[in-house]
Amino acid sequence: MADLRRRGSKEKVQATHRYDFHALVCITRGVCIQVVDFKPISCVPGALLVLRPGQAHNYGQDEDWDGLNVLFRPEFVLPVATPSRDYKLAVDLDRLPEHIVLSGSDLRTVTDSIQQMQEDTLVDAPINDVHALLRHQLHALLTRLAILQGRQRAYEPVISPALQRFKRFQQLVEERFARWHQVADYASQLGYTEKSLARAVEAARGMTAKAFIAARVNLEAKRLLVHTDLTVASIAEKLGFEEATNFSKFFKREAGCTPAEFRQRQRASI
Repeated sequence: MADLRRRGSKEKVQATHRYDFHALVCITRGVCIQVVDFKPISCVPGALLVLRPGQAHNYGQDEDWDGLNVLFRPEFVLPVATPSRDYKLAVDLDRLPEHIVLSGSDLRTVTDSIQQMQEDTLVDAPINDVHALLRHQLHALLTRLAILQGRQRAYEPVISPALQRFKRFQQLVEERFARWHQVADYASQLGYTEKSLARAVEAARGMTAKAFIAARVNLEAKRLLVHTDLTVASIAEKLGFEEATNFSKFFKREAGCTPAEFRQRQRASI
């Protein structure tokens, strides 16, 4: 992170970016607030964030901290001989934590792995060999993080049927939110009654299923407003609204301001 600050202007470093790749951010010194999808996350030494393609990320306004960054595309996890269209041998990136706090030997092992990768980018060898080495190191690092996440989950209660219903609903919302805005569509596709789905979402997130869908649509609207130059009408169409006015009313209800006001405020803060 210190190197990133040296190479870039303060404005660029502190700007909100929407990634089209995966990123790991590991805090090694100091405390800071990282902002992921417009929500602040308090981070202490050992905190590690896994950022996924499409998410909006801001390093925050704090400067008295340092950390390590790893940026990679999903296909880089594949073994060298595997075609990029075949993801069967890739690490299951969905197993990675969104936010985990490492300590002791776990933190040392992870930071040592990242630093070794950084050093090996400068190895005097054919580029294909360097890439193969980095692929194996990244595969090992991500697998370790998945194991650490699994170890933490091992202490959690057994997943209930209601939570399993919510997980299936959550996955389907991620796939269809831009086209399906009604709870009935999801309940029908999943084979649940609307009441059983409502109970599952309430138990898991403390909100209604309709509010959960609206929150996902609203998040995507924010991402598009900040990180594209699409018109409000184009964003409305992209998110499944027949009329831009309906989208604007929806956004103001969810975000407390109009789409234009949100875009202006976010860009003014960059």
